[in-house]
Amino acid sequence: MRIQPVRNDADHAAAVARIERLMGAEPGTPASDELEILVTLVDAYEAKRFPMATPEPIAVIQFQMEQQGLSRRALEPMIGSRARVSEILTGKRALTLPMIRRLHSGLRIPLELLVGAEMAPETARRTAVRRKKAKAATASVGANRGIAARQRGR
Repeated sequence: MRIQPVRNDADHAAAVARIERLMGAEPGTPASDELEILVTLVDAYEAKRFPMATPEPIAVIQFQMEQQGLSRRALEPMIGSRARVSEILTGKRALTLPMIRRLHSGLRIPLELLVGAEMAPETARRTAVRRKKAKAATASVGANRGIAARQRGR
């Protein structure tokens, strides 16, 4: 048993070929030990070389709906009104924590897949606009207080 690290595509191809030959080895034999080690090495190489991105929460919901043969109407108890379901599925509105919890228990979707790394583009844009308006409103209130204080001082 000569095992070496899987560092490139040639090493990967050789390890996969050896794994194919070792498939079906009796448990507890040197061949099954070699198989287990090679599978671990190949798995580590593939995870590094071909990383898989986490799917977007909306794609996961749509996939689960398709798998279970559900319509948008079936999401209403978990998300809200028909309009709210539409906003969520089109990316115009982000999922809330209560929605995520209900989708998790109702559709059996892992929480990690429902808590996306990023907001939907439209939601992110609206959030940025709201923050900008709130900051401007706060600044104008402060400016108005300064004007009022100067006027009282006259």
